Amino acid sequence: MDAVKTGRGYAKWFNDDYLSLYAHRDEREARWLADLIAARFPPVRGGMTLDLGCGAGGHLPFLSAHQRTVGLDRSAWLLDVARDHDPGMPLVVGDMRCLPFRDGAFTLVVNLFTSFGYFADDAQNRRVLAEVARVMAPRGWLVLDFVNAPFTRQSAVMPGLPPADLGRAPQRRDVPPSRRFVRRTISLECEGKVFTEGVRLFEPGELTTMLLECGYTVADICGDYAGRPLTATSPRAIILAKRTENQL
Repeated sequence: MDAVKTGRGYAKWFNDDYLSLYAHRDEREARWLADLIAARFPPVRGGMTLDLGCGAGGHLPFLSAHQRTVGLDRSAWLLDVARDHDPGMPLVVGDMRCLPFRDGAFTLVVNLFTSFGYFADDAQNRRVLAEVARVMAPRGWLVLDFVNAPFTRQSAVMPGLPPADLGRAPQRRDVPPSRRFVRRTISLECEGKVFTEGVRLFEPGELTTMLLECGYTVADICGDYAGRPLTATSPRAIILAKRTENQL
């Protein structure tokens, strides 16, 4: 299994249980992040946005209000949920390592809500960034919304998150000795279900290096959805990167 997300398996995790656990966070934060993106990247005439790893489409209505938008996700089930909310939204099932789009198709690509770092092999994660560079127009932009690794490691040793973070579900987080991943175990005790999800903990500097290697210039890194600068205590590392004219 090359995907970091484990437990009952990818297909069984991204279902109605997933939506129930994260629904309130998606709804609350989607507009904040979409507003931040809109403030930084005005619409481009003839431009298109790709929401890479769009899931159930929580960000799509806000992104498409500014520019034509396409959503891609590996989960057909989640895309069906997104389609129920907006039947006219262009949605594609696909692997982010091999995108089914032509070169230079998008002026803006967004990867939100920690939808990166799913693969245990770093070369596969780097391949995602290279594929995004391929489908991005010269001088197009990438918004990579990731966890801030130092903050995540520190918070993982704290005794549980506030109940609002995952609603009704108790959870336990831990960082293995390698400190390269964070794991979260979520228990739905009333239903007898336990999920384990994990993600590769890239330092902001590691992400910057990968982006440079794949043909981007990093313009800014925000620490939260309000657009404040990144610090060691920031919960997010939201990287704003521009594709260079001469892609590597």
